[in-house]
Amino acid sequence: MFFLRHPLHQPEPLPLKPGLKKEISFAEAMVYGLGIILGAGIYALIGEAAGIAGNSLWLSFIFAAAVASFTALSYCELSSMFPKSAAEYTYVKNAFRNGLLGFLMGWISMFAAMAAVSAVALGFAGYFGTIFGTPLIPTAIAIIVLLSIVNFLGVKESSRLNLALTFVAVSGLLLVIIMGIPFFGSVNYFEGISPSLGMFDFLNNIAVAAALIFFAYIGFEDIANISEETVNAKHAVPKAILLALAISTILYILVAVSVISIVPWNQLAESSAPISLVAGTVLGPMGATVFAFIALFATASTVLIILVTVSRMLYGMANDHSLPSIISKVHPKTH
Repeated sequence: MFFLRHPLHQPEPLPLKPGLKKEISFAEAMVYGLGIILGAGIYALIGEAAGIAGNSLWLSFIFAAAVASFTALSYCELSSMFPKSAAEYTYVKNAFRNGLLGFLMGWISMFAAMAAVSAVALGFAGYFGTIFGTPLIPTAIAIIVLLSIVNFLGVKESSRLNLALTFVAVSGLLLVIIMGIPFFGSVNYFEGISPSLGMFDFLNNIAVAAALIFFAYIGFEDIANISEETVNAKHAVPKAILLALAISTILYILVAVSVISIVPWNQLAESSAPISLVAGTVLGPMGATVFAFIALFATASTVLIILVTVSRMLYGMANDHSLPSIISKVHPKTH
């Protein structure tokens, strides 16, 4: 018995399970948020919102940002308390001390993300097919598979690709703003769809358009799901969420003012590609083609980040024993 208990004869400790590597800096986390916020939403929604708010479209962006900021502040507080993957699952489970509620929240978040990644991938495939004549469904599947491989290679590789894609997407919005500068002041920016609108109807239209525009702000919350891979996450993630939302809001407001200045709101409302319409008005036919390419980068960035988010949600839930443990396996080299 003494022989068995002797420290020299203790069994070898099991090797530590490979975990997610902390490789994301504050700046990279912030760009993650920018990449998904400045995705496909602004390119599709701004025309429909202009048909509701008229020349006061920019006010709807401010209103939507104010509403989004309350959710953002909640995520900031929770991400500093629980800097883990599977953010929504973790928050609900700890708030209500109920694993089942957390499990349901995790599944809801994953299904919503999977639906979103499918929709955005189809959007990418639509732009890609317009330029290169490729079929819709195979192209959508191909972009998901390709970006899943990037995700597997490592979060650092995903961050670098996202940085490049987001740079192009932001450059596109900056180009719209620059195009609009010569036209600033060409319309009354405090006028809705009609100068005869009463104050109640005017504010109602602003709020309705803001409810639609809110979709364009969704994405900042996904930063919380990369907390386990972010350096000094308790401080970096909350700051990244707020900064990504603030930068997006400024860009959106300036883009809204620009497009309304260049093209009448009713023409924007009738267009299926309002940003391309604006670019074509200023730059001619080449402008629409340029923005089709920019939309490719914006949608690809959104697909990449959603894939990262879904994989981290699955990992976090499995790591907490709410899903089979095999799902929480991390590659020993790529992490």
